[in-house]
Amino acid sequence: MQTQHMRKIPVTIVTGFLGSGKTTLLRHILQHAGGLRVAVIVNEFGELGIDGEILRGCGIGCDEDGNEKAGALYELANGCLCCTVQEEFFPVMEQLLERRGEIDHVLIETSGLALPKPLVQAFNWPSIRNAFTVDAVVTVVDGPAAASGQFAENPQAVDAQRKADPNLDHESPLHELFEDQLSAADLVILNKTDLIDAAAQEALIEDLREELPPQVKIVRAQHGQLDLHTLLGLEAASEESIHLRHDHHGSADDPDHHHDDFDSVVVQGSASSREAAIEALQKLVDAHTIYRVKGFAALPGAPMRLVIQGVGRRFDSYFDRSWNAEESAAQPLVSRFVLIGEDLDAAVLQRAFDAALASVQTAPAQ
Repeated sequence: MQTQHMRKIPVTIVTGFLGSGKTTLLRHILQHAGGLRVAVIVNEFGELGIDGEILRGCGIGCDEDGNEKAGALYELANGCLCCTVQEEFFPVMEQLLERRGEIDHVLIETSGLALPKPLVQAFNWPSIRNAFTVDAVVTVVDGPAAASGQFAENPQAVDAQRKADPNLDHESPLHELFEDQLSAADLVILNKTDLIDAAAQEALIEDLREELPPQVKIVRAQHGQLDLHTLLGLEAASEESIHLRHDHHGSADDPDHHHDDFDSVVVQGSASSREAAIEALQKLVDAHTIYRVKGFAALPGAPMRLVIQGVGRRFDSYFDRSWNAEESAAQPLVSRFVLIGEDLDAAVLQRAFDAALASVQTAPAQ
């Protein structure tokens, strides 16, 4: 019994750039947990709990009646987790510690804008270092985006992308963030390999390998679907060696460590169709420096909620669940989206979204 009490609870930190597929990976892990008792911490960047809502929409973190289990899902909604660990991270971990007998594993999904190194270093702090260990930092890479040179170090590739598509003209902090997420990794998942051919995959793996220590494995996946033995039980104890990993941003105590370059705003409106909502959002992406779009659309006559997510001009969507009674009572249902990017003004973007919706919904059919 003493041995059970003293065992450290393994923690898997899932990081990766915007839209790489972290939430999809979490859903896959939890849907195939096979009795493993998993606690989830979801770090949000934005005013809407999008990732937490998507997870709950799949019945994750809920009981058999669809009600959220107390303490099964934690959303940290006030910015990147590495910048707020003293405010929210430790209270959450202390709550988990009180229930350690009910927990086999902890999953932490960081914001796509979060730096993983300070979070891993936090596991050396006295209040939790004897109870938890970082089993692995898993970095998810968006295969098509990385293969396009969007987040690559290669300046020629970036320049070519800039000329081909001004929307991909990203500032250097994004490249540094991508490199920092790779440098902290114990396992790299090259995701969405169904969208790039074998030659592009091999070239990308070669590029990624240059950023990684030799012991870090790169595995390929589609829709985050991997065997759990590949993902869990790596026993890396990352907190013990994370100080040796190179990063661009220093520690969480560094006064220059901030994410003021990134803004998060919410826009809302009434969309007549899936196509109209996505086209209006694409207009915003074309005209503003927006890296990520996440939200829910309420379509006329549709009893279910439509999840819409976008990276650059690439969008995907799916219906995840029916509107609940409380939501349905608040008529009319409104579509709401979080926009993440740089130099974003909420009022300007709301007016632009209103205009974009009006233009696409009144445009004559072709």
